[in-house]
Amino acid sequence: QVQLVESGGGLMQAGGSLRLSCVASGLTFSDYNGAWFRQVPGKEREFLASILSFTQTTLYGRSVKGRVTISKNNDKNTLYLEMNNLDPEDTAMYYCAASTQWSPDKNDYDYWGRGTQVSVSS
Repeated sequence: QVQLVESGGGLMQAGGSLRLSCVASGLTFSDYNGAWFRQVPGKEREFLASILSFTQTTLYGRSVKGRVTISKNNDKNTLYLEMNNLDPEDTAMYYCAASTQWSPDKNDYDYWGRGTQVSVSS
């Protein structure tokens, strides 16, 4: 059974930074591409970043490029997302996902975590 469990969310200050983690079981990030998305109620789930399974090649969403870094530790089977210069508009539920496809499209992802809420105050 595959499980992706995110952590690291919470109440943040504008201008600060965050680091989210996603621990996987039942699959490995050395076999699956990992990605981060976020969603605000009433809006589409937004692609933030992805990282290829067998290399450190990364892809970033246009809205956050330059502010986020995706990384992983294959030994710990953990995916990370770092984001700096936080803004209240970054308030959302942040999701980890895994797929055998290399894609920014949420529909191409097979496995999802339950999310971790990030709230940014001004």
